Amino acid sequence: MEDVPGADWPTCAPAEVGLAADGLANAAEYHRAHESRWPRDFITSSGRYIGVEDEPMDSEVLGPVRARGGPNGVIVRHGHLAAEWGNTSRADMTFSVAKSYLAVLAGVAVDRGLIRHLDDPVRSYALDDGFDSPHNRDITWRHLLQQTSEWQGTLWGKPDSIDHNRDVGKSELGYAKKGTPRALRAPGTLWEYNDVRVNRLSLALVHVFREPLDVVLRREVMDPIGASSTWEWQPYRNAWVDVDGRRIPSVPGGSHWGGGLWMSTRDHARFGLLVARGGQWGDRRIVSQAWIDEIRRPCPLNPQYGLLWWLNTNRTSLPSAPASSLSARGAGSNVIWIDPDADLVVVVRWIDKASLDGFLKLVVESAG
Repeated sequence: MEDVPGADWPTCAPAEVGLAADGLANAAEYHRAHESRWPRDFITSSGRYIGVEDEPMDSEVLGPVRARGGPNGVIVRHGHLAAEWGNTSRADMTFSVAKSYLAVLAGVAVDRGLIRHLDDPVRSYALDDGFDSPHNRDITWRHLLQQTSEWQGTLWGKPDSIDHNRDVGKSELGYAKKGTPRALRAPGTLWEYNDVRVNRLSLALVHVFREPLDVVLRREVMDPIGASSTWEWQPYRNAWVDVDGRRIPSVPGGSHWGGGLWMSTRDHARFGLLVARGGQWGDRRIVSQAWIDEIRRPCPLNPQYGLLWWLNTNRTSLPSAPASSLSARGAGSNVIWIDPDADLVVVVRWIDKASLDGFLKLVVESAG
């Protein structure tokens, strides 16, 4: 039998879970009218992959790239699928939504005692020599998860400076051209959205688990919550390391240079529901409530960011959504949005980034 994502998901009429059917229909129609302006094929007419469009011409794509599907989404309340539009079973590229999956895997490591404390220097775990330099030696797990590490080095052929001055969400760096090298600061003193450093976290987690992260995610998270087997976490072609005599991949926390997490909307919704429910799935504890609380703690340097999850502190990021909501976001735009207080999970794929708040306004209003 074909493994259809979420084929057994309980559905219901919107009114059964306190949602207005016309409001959800309006939200879906709004999405269709505000589709992402990204082309369906990510390779542009100039031959450049859209994920590195703002980088030097010699910034090489390292992983596979897949053309995207059309706009689609789901709305889940009280664990029931209340609305759905488009092809929600297609495993599409997810981009930086993958970062939020890394955060949950870090929580699994903490719950197991593989990471003893978030404020431990990563160097003290003797994983490899990536944290031995005078600049990197004080970097903690928290720094990596908050994007405040200022890690310096080159990983998989990409220097940390390739994402210097990258203005995503919030930055005090002004509008210097992305990729312009700058003076580094002490770890924990600057927030900067940097894919090389997130990939450095991913590699550290590989060494902590001693196995590929896609294997850990499938066994510890996705299979227990009933996800399909259609998703993939694609590594770069050169992102392989030796662990206990085995050659295994280290997956990226996005699709900036290709590869990354390719997953269906329905499977993302299950993951979102797990986080909305505080890490509990039925009678099984997947990740601790304490870790979910930690994910939602605002970073002092950027209150709109937790541990690789976007927050909505003071309703600054998404004015039409509750301040308590959080989201996993990827370029394109791909979004898992969660309102734990309302037990509401929304996954929306390929929406125009500037239109996300307008879309969520319609969803929130449908809940009365």
